[in-house]
Amino acid sequence: MYVYDEHDRQILNDRVTQYRGQTARYLSGELSEDEFLPLRLQNGLYVQRLAPMLRVCVPYGMLNSTQIRKLAELSRKYDKGYVHFSTRQNVQFNWPSIENVPEMLAELAAVEMHAIQTSGNCIRNTTTDQFAGVSPDEYEDPRPYCEIIRQWSTFHPEFAFLPRKFKMAVCGSSDDRAAIRVHDIAIEIVKNDADEIGFRILVGGGLGRTPVVAPVIKEFLPKQHLLSYLEAVLRVYNQMGRRDNKYKARIKILVRAMGVEAFSAAVDAEWSHLKDGPSTLHNEEFERMKSFFTAPSYKTIDDSAASLSLKAQQTEDVAFDKWVQRSVREHKVAGYARSHYQLNLPVSRRAMSPTSNWKP
Repeated sequence: MYVYDEHDRQILNDRVTQYRGQTARYLSGELSEDEFLPLRLQNGLYVQRLAPMLRVCVPYGMLNSTQIRKLAELSRKYDKGYVHFSTRQNVQFNWPSIENVPEMLAELAAVEMHAIQTSGNCIRNTTTDQFAGVSPDEYEDPRPYCEIIRQWSTFHPEFAFLPRKFKMAVCGSSDDRAAIRVHDIAIEIVKNDADEIGFRILVGGGLGRTPVVAPVIKEFLPKQHLLSYLEAVLRVYNQMGRRDNKYKARIKILVRAMGVEAFSAAVDAEWSHLKDGPSTLHNEEFERMKSFFTAPSYKTIDDSAASLSLKAQQTEDVAFDKWVQRSVREHKVAGYARSHYQLNLPVSRRAMSPTSNWKP
């Protein structure tokens, strides 16, 4: 996964210091509720009916063991001993005290985590397939592209106050496990007739009050133009999206109102000013990002022998056999499998107790 450099750490530490001062001014009465509202939202803090809620960013759903332990520690120190995983692969603390949030953010920064752009009308966490990097049906691992989008979108001054919150997802496989078609922008990794990697871009999906499946607006986008094209889509939305009614402010409403062809034409017109500009990506940047997503040291396993052993265990244990049928799928490396847990929890939220024996 991506490793922060000195500039990343400095940005986070400066942000924590800034927010610590803002919180102190609010608690002392120097800042009103309305003045503090945008400041806390920019740092992931909601004040809900029963208690504050802090949403922590987990880029494309990846956590290392140090970060998981830190989340568990914070839940014990500042919350009720558990956290919630959100539908956007983030983590939520549902009972923190407002005065403790700056210290929580400081501890998160120490393990390369933050709550920036987890709320407000901005570009939210870019998500992807939970099996990214291990699925045999992938054209390419989508995580490096998610990281490119994350770095581009974080603190982007032009898109800090969009008409409404904005969500993107990237899928690298033929089987869409990231539900990209119900996102504001869906980025599907594809190959063209020349066997070149690029993207199919879909815009205007969403759930909520008006569920919409995103239509295709670009069948094949060469990968070097990813950021400039996304910028063109967001500029059209920023300029033309409704701001008078939050229930009609999402990009799915704009696409439906304009029509797919007219919206696509508006994006292409905007893109003509951006294409081949400073945001054009080069192979060096793709390779740099890919270098952060290395495979573990897989052992060489006799796939046939492993399969026979697995089938024998399935025959002996009916419950285990049912779990394997439901939860185990093929891995890209011979002798391995990928699996997911079937949790008896609400679909919209995944709760985890840090004191349990839960393992990913």
